[in-house]
Amino acid sequence: VPYGSARGSGCNAGVYSPLLPDDLDGIEACFSPGVSLLSGFETECAQRGMRVFLADRSVERPAETHPLFNFTRKNVGVTSDEQFMTMDDWVRWSLPGSRAELLLQIDIEGYEYETFLGMSDALTRRFRIIAAEFHHLDQLWNRPFFRLATRAFDKILQTHSCVHIHPNNCAGTIDKDGLLIPLAAEFTFLRNDRIIDPSYASEFPHPLDRDNCECRRLQLAKCWHRRQ
Repeated sequence: VPYGSARGSGCNAGVYSPLLPDDLDGIEACFSPGVSLLSGFETECAQRGMRVFLADRSVERPAETHPLFNFTRKNVGVTSDEQFMTMDDWVRWSLPGSRAELLLQIDIEGYEYETFLGMSDALTRRFRIIAAEFHHLDQLWNRPFFRLATRAFDKILQTHSCVHIHPNNCAGTIDKDGLLIPLAAEFTFLRNDRIIDPSYASEFPHPLDRDNCECRRLQLAKCWHRRQ
C-alpha cells in the first residue's frame, strides 16, 4: 500500500512515500511524529478510520485537517519536557488505558535513533507496522554513530522484520569501499507475528515504489538485500 507525504531530507519538493504491507485492518491509531509540509499519509490513515496523532514542534499545525487528527506541538525524543516528549508518554497521554494495535510513521531528521532506543519494549510490540526514514546513513563508518544505529536497528529487529527499503533519491548516495549507501532511506517493518510464509524480495524497485523527487533515479543497491 503506497502512501505519500512531504518530508525533508535534502529536497524541498521531496515526498516521503512509505510502502506499507496490506495489513491495516484492526489498527486503532497511527502515531506520526514529523509533520512538515503535507499530511497525505495521515489523511489516508484517518480515512481508514484510524485516529491519527501528529507531533512536530517546527510547525503550527498539520497542513491538512481531519476530525480524527490530534496534533501536539512537540518533538519526540528521550525526555518529556516543554519541547519534547517520549513515545511512551505520548501514547499513554493520547490513548489512556488502551492496548490496541498501532501504526508508527516516523520521519524526524536524525532523532529517530534515540527515539527508538528510548521506547519501551512493550510499546514497540504494540506497533504492528513501523515506517521510518533513517538519516545520516553515510555516517555508518563513524564508530560512535555505527554503535548508535546498530543498537536502534537491533532493538526493532527483536520484534519486527524489515519488509521493504526505499532509498530516498533526493538525499543522494555515497560509495564507500564498494558499498552504495543512500544518505537516507525509508524502512518498513512488520511485526513478526503478522508474517506468514516469508521469502526474500528480489525485485527492486518494488512496482509500487515512488521516487521522492524528480532530481535523480536511485535504486536500492545489491548490498542491501539478499539475492536468491
